[in-house]
Amino acid sequence: MRLSLDAIQVLDAIARGGSFAAAATELHRVPSAITYTVQQLEQDLDVLLFDRGGHRAKLTGAGFELLTEGRQLLRAATDLECRIQQVAKGWETELRIAVDTIIEPQRLFPLLAAFDLEASGTRIKIMTEVLGGNWDALISGRADLVIGASGDVPSGGGYATLPLGKLGFAFVAAPSHPICNETQPLSEATIHKYRAVSVADSSRNMPARTVGLLSGQDVLTMPSMNAKIAAHVAGLGVGFLPLAIAEREQRAGRLGILDVEISKPGGETVIAWRPNRTGKALRWFIKQFQSPDTIQSLLLDDHSKPAGKAKLPSMATAKSK
Repeated sequence: MRLSLDAIQVLDAIARGGSFAAAATELHRVPSAITYTVQQLEQDLDVLLFDRGGHRAKLTGAGFELLTEGRQLLRAATDLECRIQQVAKGWETELRIAVDTIIEPQRLFPLLAAFDLEASGTRIKIMTEVLGGNWDALISGRADLVIGASGDVPSGGGYATLPLGKLGFAFVAAPSHPICNETQPLSEATIHKYRAVSVADSSRNMPARTVGLLSGQDVLTMPSMNAKIAAHVAGLGVGFLPLAIAEREQRAGRLGILDVEISKPGGETVIAWRPNRTGKALRWFIKQFQSPDTIQSLLLDDHSKPAGKAKLPSMATAKSK
């Protein structure tokens, strides 16, 4: 390796200070040591890095390119040092959070902004999952924390959960959709005549789940909740949406809420994680979910009520299934 971080640091100090002497002062070295470092680097690379014809040290084209790329290496090295120090203090290098597609990711922004104040060095990765994909992400290890998981907790145990709330659902269709001309409440036989719009379960290893669909019904499957909403608005199909979303779209005149004989029951949702994998970052987020205000801010359904003040489970008493 002909390049070293020390040599790049010397190059950076010369460029900022304008002279070898200024760099020597900044780095607390004798000028001859600075000169030797540059000469050795030029010899190793077989290029001229500075034009020494003037009073100030002026970078050549090769020197400027080396400094530009080298500064990125210096920043990366500094960041790496900080992360290593933070990991030694118990902070994770990265925290992966899976959020169900029924929860808008931007609802996490206030939490993320508050976490930034911890200066932990932990990188946060947000991903969206659908239905069983939340549990699948936790089981496979591609997520450390899931928000909005629903359905039965996978067998085998080892999962800690906190109640997030119960989401209500409403049956919707575009105002121009022919189902709006049918007699309400809509029977299953009537609904079956029209194509449904669904969201694809994002599970990779677990069996895919479907909800709110009738056996044999034509289905248009979309990759996300936003895509499902757009398909409904375009009149491409009918189906259930979280109540708050349905009401929002109804107020905007994009969708109508229709009465049905058999409604889709509200779904219980939870926050889940593995209690044996809790670094400081994960514990910080779990602690925030003790606040009913935090819980409520995540819920899409304005008619849902927080499940009371959740107490942070200890590693010994966390609810596991």
